[in-house]
Amino acid sequence: MKKVSVLGSTGSIGTQTLDIIRRDSENFSVSALAAGSNVALLEEQAREFKPKIVAVASADAAKDLKTRLSDTDILVLSGEEGLCEAAAIEDADITLGAIVGIAGLKPVLSAIEKGKDIALANKETLVTAGDIVMAKAKEKNVKILPVDSEHSAIFQCLDGRSDLNKIYLTASGGPFFGKKKADLESVTLKDALKHPTWSMGAKITIDSASLANKGLEVIEATHLFGVTADKIEVVVHRQSIVHSMVEFKDGAIIAQLGSADMRTPISVALNYPDRSEVSGKLLDIFNVGSLTFEKPDTDTFRMLALAFKATKAGGTMPTVLNGANEEAVSAFLNGKCRFLDIADIVEGAMENHKIKEKPALSDIFDADREARDFVKAKFNL
Repeated sequence: MKKVSVLGSTGSIGTQTLDIIRRDSENFSVSALAAGSNVALLEEQAREFKPKIVAVASADAAKDLKTRLSDTDILVLSGEEGLCEAAAIEDADITLGAIVGIAGLKPVLSAIEKGKDIALANKETLVTAGDIVMAKAKEKNVKILPVDSEHSAIFQCLDGRSDLNKIYLTASGGPFFGKKKADLESVTLKDALKHPTWSMGAKITIDSASLANKGLEVIEATHLFGVTADKIEVVVHRQSIVHSMVEFKDGAIIAQLGSADMRTPISVALNYPDRSEVSGKLLDIFNVGSLTFEKPDTDTFRMLALAFKATKAGGTMPTVLNGANEEAVSAFLNGKCRFLDIADIVEGAMENHKIKEKPALSDIFDADREARDFVKAKFNL
């Protein structure tokens, strides 16, 4: 039986992961759960899956959860230390990292340090500190198994091979596909949250609308697959059937197709190197219809171009891109800025930053703080 620590258990990826474990309880069990502040749902999950540890972000949430779980033997922890302890719990075989943002970095590193394989859904871990994380994984002989649908597709297409020529990273195009800057001047939060294909959290949905999410995935892919950004091409594929493709040196292109169901890539990571019975919706190949592939409009959706610029600059610049974007998206979600302001403010933070080329972990967090402070100052937050 494979034992799993689930970080971000109350979010979209976390709940779908637990659904897979629930359906395959003969092969999986839960060692630890960690979440932000959804104490009610975390209590339900803890009572169902009976982990040894549950961890929440704040001390107040932990106090509430301890009261709720006082009739159990489950250990309740809080804060960064608690998240790291849950991530690295001794009897876990694999840790699923799905905590949103840079907050997921230290818990993932803690799990790697203890030799746990990582099912990685938190792209910011590699965006902000990819060199550090991948070096530590190599040192500890730990597998980093991608959960993002696109990176899982690439992982499956490569199947251990390294003789690739190019990665085609697919994008749905989000709710504003085909729009120009003038069309986006007055878009609302409600407009931006209308994703055409996937059901996701608010932050990642806004990132999809701006193509920031795809930019972060480009940076993540450079670390996961050991390629430079010029080996990655983003392709807008509105049907979200082809999840990504790999072109090999002989010109052959291998694609991974499937329905828009995150349980498939989660299952691939949890079961690797094996595969389990299907837990999601099967793709009906006869009803797929036409498949289209188009180049992204990086003049309108500037976050994608900024991400390529950041990964080529290297060092601490991707960290700044990520931190500034997180704060700018938060400002948009809270009505403090317009949709188009997101890219402008991120570009400003990047121009303001002096790159540290070979950063230590402390430098990563310093760069992240600097980027956030820059954005907050712009919006008087």
